[in-house]
Amino acid sequence: MSIIVNTTVLSNFAAIVQLDLLRRLYGHIYIPTEVYQEIRVGLEEGYRFYQGIDRLIHPLAEEGWIRLIGVSEEDELRLFDELLQRLHQGEAACLVIAHHRDWVLLTDDLAARREADRLGVRKSGSVGCLVLSVERGLCTLEEANRWLSEMIAQDYRSPVTDLTPLLG
Repeated sequence: MSIIVNTTVLSNFAAIVQLDLLRRLYGHIYIPTEVYQEIRVGLEEGYRFYQGIDRLIHPLAEEGWIRLIGVSEEDELRLFDELLQRLHQGEAACLVIAHHRDWVLLTDDLAARREADRLGVRKSGSVGCLVLSVERGLCTLEEANRWLSEMIAQDYRSPVTDLTPLLG
């Protein structure tokens, strides 16, 4: 199962210095070049939590576990153009790739999540990643709840403040 991630989820985990949790969950993830460009702009705007992320991105770093990918096929480009009327470039590119390649999309962007539902794209977000981390034993519920609180303190508009009810 391939995972494509947009800027919102990357930002939430980078802001709390837990990007490696995504690596531990998925092994490697993909970001479209449009998301990489949003990260570059974020660095220019002073989002220091992105510093050093280039060392995690392949092909910028040979051992990078975040892999750059692009929208390339004709059908993908047509859908990308359509989605740009409703979404930012990063969300649109993620959705197009997830839809056409049957990948899972990680996003916290409400408009992107609605489009994912419309297109039948499997999705999750920061909360889902935290829940999955607890379920897989990668962290405790207390750690995951603390990280969620830290994300919220960094302006993440979470649908929940406690992960306990989401655990099966």
